[in-house]
Amino acid sequence: MNYTLTTILGFSIIFLMTTLGASLVFFFKKDISKTINSFLLGIAGGIMVAASIWSLIMPSIEMSEATFGKFAWFPAAVSILVGGLTLALLDKIVPHMHNGTHQEEGPKSNFSKSMKLFFAVTLHNIPEGLAVGFAFGAAAFTGDGAAYISALGLAIGLGIQNFPEGAAVSLPMRQVTGSRWKAFLFGMGSGAVEPIAAIIGFFLASHLIVLQPWLLAFSAGAMLFVVAEDLIPDANISENPHTGTWGFMIGFIIMMILDVALG
Repeated sequence: MNYTLTTILGFSIIFLMTTLGASLVFFFKKDISKTINSFLLGIAGGIMVAASIWSLIMPSIEMSEATFGKFAWFPAAVSILVGGLTLALLDKIVPHMHNGTHQEEGPKSNFSKSMKLFFAVTLHNIPEGLAVGFAFGAAAFTGDGAAYISALGLAIGLGIQNFPEGAAVSLPMRQVTGSRWKAFLFGMGSGAVEPIAAIIGFFLASHLIVLQPWLLAFSAGAMLFVVAEDLIPDANISENPHTGTWGFMIGFIIMMILDVALG
């Protein structure tokens, strides 16, 4: 296994899947239906919760056992809260809008609703990129091939849930810009932050070894915040309230299979 190529592949997947989702603007004349949107958001939420548990929180606890003993849960517990608080703070200082509820947060601004939607997706892509970077950084430190495969599984899972996020930006943006290409570029741009965050996370985790369990759980907390704050509420806007729920369960199973099969 070429570890460098595996890392590059993992960083690329999370961005390319966002780009692929954004490309739906060339195939759909209108926004996707509420039912489909609810199902896709449910899948995204399920994947992120499963990834947080198996790929981030559990490894964090295992890394802490040698130092904290029976209190190995402590770094994970603290970091999960810090991750959530960080996203809550960003929610307060970055103007953005929730896609399903159309609820606006952050300081008042003259940005259009579509731009605020773009900011929301871009903002919430940061912890996903960090999570992938932290996982590959930890793998680089150990040099364990199994750790690289597990990190790649995390990247694949998060890449799958990035697909609807890319579409969630590009489809509404087309109505504003009047151009499919501009809308596509906005959707693709929302995912550009992920490989950047992944690179930052990689160097933090591979060089600040003592912080690895804290960093993994931090990204998990940030992702859990996104799921509870945005994805779950937005996934339950369908006329059929069970659509988002089934999507969540399927997404959870997908990530569980990826983690077990590749981890």
